Amino acid sequence: MTTWGQPRHRWAAVVRRQPDRTVEGRPEGGYTDLFEVICCDCGDHPYLDYSEVSPELQRVRGPYPIADGTAAYEKCLGRHHQPARAASMGR
Repeated sequence: MTTWGQPRHRWAAVVRRQPDRTVEGRPEGGYTDLFEVICCDCGDHPYLDYSEVSPELQRVRGPYPIADGTAAYEKCLGRHHQPARAASMGR
């Protein structure tokens, strides 16, 4: 399966500095001191501005201070990707 023309295994989620605004998929006006989680497994797309995604994705995105953003990133990955050991125990 591919997402936005790329194989899904390339990335699942990223934490990035929140841009002041996004125009045509590119940050403009610098960045804030806050971070956001972009999760393709949740259906998000890095080229969309915060205001262009659903309220559900806005809740996933944040914004977060860096420590909270890292925790939200790990939580999001945990919802979508089970460790190999846990998967093999279910057989």
